[in-house]
Amino acid sequence: MSEPPRIDADLVRRLVAAQFPQWVHLPIEPIAVQGWNNKAFHLGPDLLVRLPRAQPYVAQVQKEQAWLPRLAEGLPLPIPAPAGLGRPSDVYPWAWSIYRWIEGETLAAAPPADMAALARDLAAFETTLNGLDTTGGPAAGPHSFWRGGPLSTYDAQTREAIARLDGRADAGACTALWDEAVASAWTRPPVWVHGDIAAGNLLLRDGRLSAVIDFGCLSVGDPACDLAIAWTVFTGEARAAFRAALPLDRETWARGRGWTLWKALILVTGASRGHPRDVANAGRVLSEVLAD
Repeated sequence: MSEPPRIDADLVRRLVAAQFPQWVHLPIEPIAVQGWNNKAFHLGPDLLVRLPRAQPYVAQVQKEQAWLPRLAEGLPLPIPAPAGLGRPSDVYPWAWSIYRWIEGETLAAAPPADMAALARDLAAFETTLNGLDTTGGPAAGPHSFWRGGPLSTYDAQTREAIARLDGRADAGACTALWDEAVASAWTRPPVWVHGDIAAGNLLLRDGRLSAVIDFGCLSVGDPACDLAIAWTVFTGEARAAFRAALPLDRETWARGRGWTLWKALILVTGASRGHPRDVANAGRVLSEVLAD
């Protein structure tokens, strides 16, 4: 089977029945808001099934299964806890995961009144993550879509996107920002990187950050990519609070702007497909990153 079948509740039911019969009695429902890399389903009230949508995301399954339990011990907030590792089979060709369900609403669904407090909470989480022991951790690569790796990986794609802007943004300003971003590199010891700090991956309870999810782009390397939320979500006081709470140098922040610019450009120009929410927001993000 070179391509997956249709990923629906019936497929999940068959997989669970064959590989995790202890949970076959539990109801299966798709979660309300789906991500881009995986399709996810409730398995009863306390479990979550996640199946990669395509081959490029499959390597993330084993990575999360191996590293999330180790990282969880040192982090100040809950992260996904694996409850089962599904095997490839004749009905689904790749590994898949079962996790413990984490209660909360995503930042995308329920922005809090105090965004500056959220920014400080997130900065504290990222600082702790960056400080965890990286021994044996996965270096950035295709499994993380080079999050944590050199920004220059996307140099050609970014410059091509700038050339296609056709007046939708200041091409000269984009080039200057990008030139500054790729002129530096992370020269300190590599640190743990989430790789996709985004509004859909931050859970809130009572208006405060309560959990961080979706570590598919997890890697060990340069933390600059985890700064993109400063422009994709935070503005004004919240952005200032996030910056003040993270002990990173000017060059790392410049690369963070570069990561944000790259993603906004490829979405605005149609060079890459993305989550519909991100595509709709890309023009605003591009304006934010150029104005800062």
